[in-house]
Amino acid sequence: MEKFIFFLWYYLRGIIPALIFGFFLSGLIYEFVPVKWVEKNLGRENLQSIFYATIVGTILPICCWGSLPIAVSFYKKGSKLGPILAFLIATPATSVSALLVTYKLLGLKFTVFIFFAVILMGMIMGIIGNRISFKPKEHTFEYCSECGMVTIHTHKKNFFKRINSILKFSFLDMPKEIGLETFLGIVLAAIVASFIPIGLWIKKNLVGAFGYLFAIVFGLLVYICSTGTVPLVDAFIKQGLNLGAGMTLLLVGPITSYGTILVLKKEFGLKVLLIYLGFISISSLILGYVFSLI
Repeated sequence: MEKFIFFLWYYLRGIIPALIFGFFLSGLIYEFVPVKWVEKNLGRENLQSIFYATIVGTILPICCWGSLPIAVSFYKKGSKLGPILAFLIATPATSVSALLVTYKLLGLKFTVFIFFAVILMGMIMGIIGNRISFKPKEHTFEYCSECGMVTIHTHKKNFFKRINSILKFSFLDMPKEIGLETFLGIVLAAIVASFIPIGLWIKKNLVGAFGYLFAIVFGLLVYICSTGTVPLVDAFIKQGLNLGAGMTLLLVGPITSYGTILVLKKEFGLKVLLIYLGFISISSLILGYVFSLI
């Protein structure tokens, strides 16, 4: 129980600031990003929309948890499924700080490979996402009394109304939408970190091909941010983990979390979730093996 409380507090302390930042960005997107812009750049089933979502994801300095409310807000604005899934892969998988730490600890080859691998994964996942048939959730639109139609923000607001709208969407609507699933994800991560011993077992069993299986299972079960994954992978490699398996863990760990799994299930359904996790697992294994050959 002491370990569980320790890891729960550890995850809460590390994740809540990212969630608050993500919620606030989602409010800004909701208030200031026009529906027409989203429909034009993220709302089409083409490579351009997927590319934009992937590049935006690699630029934003937020983790997996912080990307969830932003992705949902894009979805509510009219973005297609492909760009959303591409965004959810690219955003947490890498960042400027993660790339710098990777270069310092693991070298140039790791750094260059993971950067382009994330873009490739995002693009392919986006293409797959646009071809998945699923029933979208009905979006909640507001009735605008000033313009007499059902819409989202089609009339001008004064400064205080905009601030109120941003705060309401960020810290009331979004927590109601995905807050419970996110909190459950944090609790599950703390349970896994507390009650699954790895210690000496890692040192004795991660040599060779078994390391790939470990990288997938560990990456799916335990969330680690893109920057935090790097020193962990460096330690595993020094203990005998295959270089390819290390790359696989660098890709899987930051992208997946229990929060992502629960929110994807709620917003898009089990079918989309299974395809998403299956693609991440398979593509990470393939890219990790390719890296080992290099």
